[in-house]
Amino acid sequence: MIRLLLAVLLGAGVVSDCNRDSSEPEAAPRQEWVAGSTVTASVIDSWGGEENCFAVMPIDSALKASMVAGGSYPASGALISTEELRCIRVLHVNLDRDTLCGEMVCNKAIAADLIDIFRELYHQGYPIERMVRIDEYGADDESSMRANNSSSFCYRAIAGSTKLSNHAKGLAVDLNPLYNPYVKTNNGKTVIQPSTAEAYVDRNGDYPYKIDRDDLAYKLFIAHGFTWGGAWTSLKDYQHFEK
Repeated sequence: MIRLLLAVLLGAGVVSDCNRDSSEPEAAPRQEWVAGSTVTASVIDSWGGEENCFAVMPIDSALKASMVAGGSYPASGALISTEELRCIRVLHVNLDRDTLCGEMVCNKAIAADLIDIFRELYHQGYPIERMVRIDEYGADDESSMRANNSSSFCYRAIAGSTKLSNHAKGLAVDLNPLYNPYVKTNNGKTVIQPSTAEAYVDRNGDYPYKIDRDDLAYKLFIAHGFTWGGAWTSLKDYQHFEK
């Protein structure tokens, strides 16, 4: 009889359910990973901590479709398959000390290297302004560089030629490219990429995100067997590391 009375009262709302605090809000849905977004320490904790935010993933059908739609991967005729590529996710900080989600498609041969490098850069507070897939810029390298976006894979030729770039193999990384431009002089004409980076051609200047031989990113990439475009003699590509 007592059990029956309690059941009636619960159904009528006279007695509350002791297993639920009515003043407690329902848990918010887990925040999704969005490259380029700022995240808080609590969100990182909800993902299982910082180490879970450094990951290597295969290129699945959805991501491949996004790359084709964005222009970084051709719909047909590519000389490299998506099975040879990986998508890495990392955390990075900018000059304002914000923590951001970073994402980059690269060759599987350098994916582990990049995870190690970007994890150390993050732990050391090394600033990287932006790291999203170049598809967000319609696979346009100039637009991506102007936004100071760090990237790796894009199926494209070397500037001024028809030869495929190491970026088309996912074996090259451009880091903070606006402040570390590509510079080539030929027959008295100088080409600067991005075209808005003229102020950063003088490497004696003092400005943020600059890469030189004293730079932590330079030291880490070199330690992992990469070469630096800033050391080339026929041209300078201060943003560029390749393996």
